[in-house]
Amino acid sequence: MSTRLISTSKSEVRKMSAMELKRSIQASEGRVVLSQCYVGSHPLLEGTTNPELAEAFGADMVFFNGYPMDDSKIPAFQGQVNNGEGWEPFDYRLKEMKELTNGPLGIYLECGAGDDPTTSTSQGKQLVRTNRIASEENLKKLLDEEADFVVLAGNPGTGTKLEDIVEATRLAKKVLGDEVMIWSGKWEDGVDEKVLGDPLATFDHKDIISKLIDAGADVICLPMPGSRTGITVDMIRDLVEFTHRYKPGTLAMSFLDGSVEGADEDTIRLCTLMSKQTGADIHAIGDAGCSGMSTPENIYQMAITLKGRRLTWYKLASGKR
Repeated sequence: MSTRLISTSKSEVRKMSAMELKRSIQASEGRVVLSQCYVGSHPLLEGTTNPELAEAFGADMVFFNGYPMDDSKIPAFQGQVNNGEGWEPFDYRLKEMKELTNGPLGIYLECGAGDDPTTSTSQGKQLVRTNRIASEENLKKLLDEEADFVVLAGNPGTGTKLEDIVEATRLAKKVLGDEVMIWSGKWEDGVDEKVLGDPLATFDHKDIISKLIDAGADVICLPMPGSRTGITVDMIRDLVEFTHRYKPGTLAMSFLDGSVEGADEDTIRLCTLMSKQTGADIHAIGDAGCSGMSTPENIYQMAITLKGRRLTWYKLASGKR
C-alpha cells in the first residue's frame, strides 16, 4: 500500500518515483494541498523563500509559475551562502530548493501562443517566452531540474487553446514517459475559449478530458467552485467523476485562483469545502496573493479545512526528516 503524501517525511518523498508519487497522492483521499508560487518576484518574507513559507503554512506540494528553463536568474530564489570566508550571493534552482523544502516540487510550462494580438494581452506575452513554453527542449530539461511534476496550461491573457494543451501533453509523454508526472488542463484564460467546466463552452468537456488522458495526462486540472465565475460544485464533480472512471488511477486537481487566493479566510474555507465535494484529489491555491504566493494564512485555512489540525500540524512540525 502506498504511503499517503499527507503523512510522509522529506526522506520518503525524495525517494519516490513519479508513479509512486501519483499513488501517494491518491492514497491521501482528496486532502492534498498544492501551492503555486510565481518566481518572478522577490519573496514575501525576507530571509526565506516562498516555497518554504508555503510549506510552513500547510502546503504538501509546491509548483513554480514563470520558471525559466534556461540559466536566467530567478528573483524568488536568490539568496546567500557562506563560503567559509563570508557570505556571497547564490542563485537557487529547483534542484537546490529541494534541499530547503520537504515536499514534491513542479514547474508550470506555457502552452499558449502568446504572440497573437487578438487573443493575448501584454501581460500574457511577457509570460510566454521561449524559456517558459512546453517545447521539447524545455521538457527534457525538467529531468535535469529534477522536477517531480509538470503543469501544462496557460496563464491569463496568453491565448491558450485546449488543443494546444492536448498537443503539449502528447509531447510531454513522449519526452518524459513516466519519469515526471504530467498535469494538464485549463482553469484560467477563459475569455476567448472557455475553461473546462464552464457551462457557456462550445466544446464537449468530457471529450477534451479523454483526449488529455489519452495523450498522457496523470492529473486533470479544473477550476475550483467558488473562485471561478459560473463554476458550480455539480459541474466540476461530474468532470472529476468522469476523470476517475475514464482511466482508473488518473487524478483530478481543483484550482483556486482569480486573485481569490488573497481573499478573507472565510471565503477560502467555503471554496475549499466546495472543492472537497467535487471529489478532487488535489486542491490548489494560486500565486496572486502577495509577492508571488497566496496569503499564507489562506494556505493554512485550506489545509485545516481539508485535513484538520492533526494532519496539518503533523506536516508543519515534522521538519526535514
